[in-house]
Amino acid sequence: MPNTTSTSGYFLDKIASLNFDHFFTKRNRILLHVFMWLTFCVLLFWTYVIGYKLIYIDAVLLTIRMALVNMIVFYMLFYLLLPKIFSGNKIIIPLLFVLPISIFVWMAATYFISLFYYALGLEITFGELKNVIKMSAQQTFLEAVSPKRMLSQTIIIISLLSPFCFAKILVEITKLYNKKFKIEREKAALEIQNIQIEKDFLKAQLNPHFLFNTLNNLYGLTVRKDNLAPEIILNLSDIMSYTLYESNTEIVRLEKELDFIQNYIALEKMRYADDADIEITIEGQTAGLFVAPLLTFTFIENAFKYGLKSKNAFIKLNIKIENNTFWFSLENDSEEDIKDADFGGIGVENARKRLELLYPNQYELEIRTLENSFKVDLKIVLRK
Repeated sequence: MPNTTSTSGYFLDKIASLNFDHFFTKRNRILLHVFMWLTFCVLLFWTYVIGYKLIYIDAVLLTIRMALVNMIVFYMLFYLLLPKIFSGNKIIIPLLFVLPISIFVWMAATYFISLFYYALGLEITFGELKNVIKMSAQQTFLEAVSPKRMLSQTIIIISLLSPFCFAKILVEITKLYNKKFKIEREKAALEIQNIQIEKDFLKAQLNPHFLFNTLNNLYGLTVRKDNLAPEIILNLSDIMSYTLYESNTEIVRLEKELDFIQNYIALEKMRYADDADIEITIEGQTAGLFVAPLLTFTFIENAFKYGLKSKNAFIKLNIKIENNTFWFSLENDSEEDIKDADFGGIGVENARKRLELLYPNQYELEIRTLENSFKVDLKIVLRK
């Protein structure tokens, strides 16, 4: 079986990539309309010559008449009736009258052009349509547009108008899809831009208060001449380098992100006693894998912000990389008076938006408020 999904997807991608604003200029639209009617006239002319055995001059007369009639109905329908109908709120009832109005105008135009031909003394003198102009012109107007005659000509009129209607509708649908895609693309770009701003804002928020706490702890270590001071300075340097420079791209190497997480948690642990229940487990191979930077930072920061305050204080972080999938599970204790709305804010919302835009249908995020804790579970299919 052929892969119709990929074919249709390729076709839609091509439509979406078209620049209609650049191509559909006034000049190009006129040229396309001229080409459409010339093609119709050529085909109709040879139909009269080959199918109805008419001489060239007679075929030209009927081709001109039929082209004029179709042009009148086409432009009335798509540039007068339908814009008026769809510009209002009620479109169902007026739409019912579009077909009969179009048929009436088609037959009335045919009648008046035949009268004009007849007045000029023009007639079909040979072939199967001999004297057709005279027969049409000698009718009264009411006879030419009578309900019985309109009904009998409906199928013929629809068949003559359908190619132009189909072409116009196809172009409008293509333009509509292109416009919709363009709006969605601009919206996505704007969302990504806003998220980048929020991410930068989040980093700006991180640095001052985090630096303040870390520098205070570092000062205490240096005063005591603690051997941990150089290691803390190195961790802080790595964190600053990562947040200021390396995380400004859409994706980073997974091992860099994990190093940042471990360095951050190591610095945060300095604020607590050695026996604080803070566990971090990282398992799996990271080689060749990439991830969006700072996606999990908000959850980790919130764990230290809201956790480690109750009697059973704890933070447990488990990260596992398996089959190119990133599994992140974080749980911390919580106080009874903290609500769901308190846990998160702009950071959590930012993470949700980034996940939706960067990993559509490739992630699962669940944030739960348990009896005495918060739990975040995140799964991402990673990029290579």
